[in-house]
Amino acid sequence: MATIGTKATYLDFASRMGPDNKISGIIELLARTNTVLEDMYVKEGNLATGHKTTIRTGLPTVTWRLLNYGVQPSKSITSQITDTCGMLEAYAEVDKSLADLNGNSAAWRLSEDQAFLEAMNQSMATTLFYGNQSTYPERFTGLMPRYPKYGAEDPTKTAYNCIDTYAAASGADQTSIWLVVWGENTVHAIYPKGSATGGFTHEDLGEQTLFDSQTPAGRYQGYRTHYKWDLGLTVRDWRYCVRVANLDTSAITTTAVDLFYGMIKAYHRIPAFGMGTAVWYCNNLIAEFLQQQAWVKANLALNYSEVGGKPVTSFLGIPIKRCDAILNTEAEVLTI
Repeated sequence: MATIGTKATYLDFASRMGPDNKISGIIELLARTNTVLEDMYVKEGNLATGHKTTIRTGLPTVTWRLLNYGVQPSKSITSQITDTCGMLEAYAEVDKSLADLNGNSAAWRLSEDQAFLEAMNQSMATTLFYGNQSTYPERFTGLMPRYPKYGAEDPTKTAYNCIDTYAAASGADQTSIWLVVWGENTVHAIYPKGSATGGFTHEDLGEQTLFDSQTPAGRYQGYRTHYKWDLGLTVRDWRYCVRVANLDTSAITTTAVDLFYGMIKAYHRIPAFGMGTAVWYCNNLIAEFLQQQAWVKANLALNYSEVGGKPVTSFLGIPIKRCDAILNTEAEVLTI
């Protein structure tokens, strides 16, 4: 396996792995059904189980000085946080006789394993948004637990970057739109220190004696493949992620619940877009209503274009990506 850099997106990993191309093909498969992997900045952690980072929580005091008057010394205020990686694993098993019927059994096995890869992909995407180690310690903490409430008008508090849509939300049928700026000093994924494959490994365990579901279990010869994905998330600067919350799915129409209002507020919460790659994330329902609302009223901020042969929708110059891991069953977000 060739050595690669310590930071990239997962598609960068796929393009630079080889020469057997096995892991590359698997990452490409994952990216097809999880658009977050196309943009998510990935960096090697500085711990075997995660990443410890220092964040600045306060700026030093500076002084305009008069002649013959001194300046009081000061320093910035920092704190350290540690984010850990979760370990997502799967064993794929197929009957040897069935696999051997195909002349290229390795390719056929990979086609059968796609169901396992899709399950891992969906689980990882869900954890990226909703994972909470206080509830599920075996996972990593995603975005939603970091932005659980809104109401702060103070731009030094995290709740400032959680925006209520002022739509009288109620019940557990809410959803959110996320604006994330992926970058080394903003928001990025992490994988354990020393991994040359971005935390994703694939091992062909070869022929094994497998057991069926009978009672007592019957035995047969089959092939087993082990997939393992170690991944975590670091929000190094919370100002570079914004949640537009309390989008009541039962109330959204082409005219009610102005989605663009919350997105404009979110856009202006980001200090500097030059710090990384900015992307909007929403599920299929919200993507549909965004286009419907743009259709019924003039909206020059929403644009449609084609990039690499694919249609791309953008708002204020930032691409909108569909990620169906974002639920329509979120609880109402409350004020602080």
